[in-house]
Amino acid sequence: MNDTIAAISTPLGEGAIAVLRMSGPRAIAIADTVFRAKVRARELPARVQQFGAICDGAQQLDEVLLTVFRAPHSYTGEDLVEIAGHGGVLVARRLLELLLKSGARSAEPGEFTQRAYLGGKMDLTQAEAVMDLITAQTDLALRAATEQLEGRLGERIRGLRERLIELLAHVEAFIDFPDEDITPDTGEALRSRLEIIRAETAALLATAGQGRVLREGVRTVIYGAPNVGKSSLLNLLLGYDRAIVSARPGTTRDVIEEVINLRGYPLRLIDTAGIRESDDEIERAGIARTRQQVGRADLVLHVVDASVAIADFSKQISDGEKIALLVLNKSDLGEHPDWREVEGVRISCRENAGLTQLEDAIIARITGGHAAQRDWTVAINARHQACLVQAFHFSDAARRALDDGLSPEFIAEELRAALAAVGAVVGQADTEEILGKIFATFCIGK
Repeated sequence: MNDTIAAISTPLGEGAIAVLRMSGPRAIAIADTVFRAKVRARELPARVQQFGAICDGAQQLDEVLLTVFRAPHSYTGEDLVEIAGHGGVLVARRLLELLLKSGARSAEPGEFTQRAYLGGKMDLTQAEAVMDLITAQTDLALRAATEQLEGRLGERIRGLRERLIELLAHVEAFIDFPDEDITPDTGEALRSRLEIIRAETAALLATAGQGRVLREGVRTVIYGAPNVGKSSLLNLLLGYDRAIVSARPGTTRDVIEEVINLRGYPLRLIDTAGIRESDDEIERAGIARTRQQVGRADLVLHVVDASVAIADFSKQISDGEKIALLVLNKSDLGEHPDWREVEGVRISCRENAGLTQLEDAIIARITGGHAAQRDWTVAINARHQACLVQAFHFSDAARRALDDGLSPEFIAEELRAALAAVGAVVGQADTEEILGKIFATFCIGK
């Protein structure tokens, strides 16, 4: 934290501008040594841009706009300088090299945001939301990341933590000061407060699935026999020709994966090889990959040719499969009588018919039929989930200790463990181990 760090914060490549950041105790002093303008960097009002030049001795490297943010009113909470120069790869690197030569060091991935967390500018959930905001692919993902960055998830976690602290403090006060006539929450009163904590923890855990969907997309496997229109369906959903379409069975032999935005929900579409018996070694390898993808899928679009007899389609996915949505393709050729009583979505990839109905069915599967009412603005990630699972486990253990009539010391021990697990979500605990994992996923300069 005593170092001054610097990095290029915009993606490398040619563009209109490139932004460099410097943060730390010597950020403004270093800027003073390289910036030439009517007003020196240390004399600039905060958050006011100044036009000038960055110079390496007598050599001018670039004309820039420089902005000073003074501690604690900056992104990191430290003195911070932003330099906006021309967006060439070489000139941006030369500017960074000059800053490093002048006393800064190169920032590690995520180090600016890590300093913001360590400086108390945000909690861990907000820090993680920065990366979610950058990588958001849909409006819903963007909205969830924005809400988390504003602190909505952190507020709920801190509320849960506060309830645990109050309950633990009351139990421990009874243990530590038996002569002070403190009446502990016992029996139904303590159980009731524990149930509130468990219910809130369970409600947050229930958002883990939607959090994974928003961040990673719904793994949607397009599955079926050869030549039923799987690749045509992929192209139709994408809106352009991504996969080769041929009347020859077995054209698709490998997995093709693309991401689309379906009414705000990210869908990771996976086109797979057709399922059939084959003597071709390459095709058999593709079929094996298809089965692997089905095992990992969130949703399977089981495509069939509705113009021919049913045959053995029901055997292609196990009877217990709950995530399959039957898609009856080739409706333009007329539906075979075998399919008349079969429930599914009827489409024609050739005629571009039935796409709206298919999208409706997919959204219904993703949301459980409650797309309008479902709140996706609080969605925990895998790290939050692991912490909250522990918290739920320890809360359960505290309830069992109460039910078994154990002394308050045993209940307090479980509550302390639950409190530590909840605190780890927002960083109000010993978080040294998790900091590196979180911020290592960030890009340099953020």
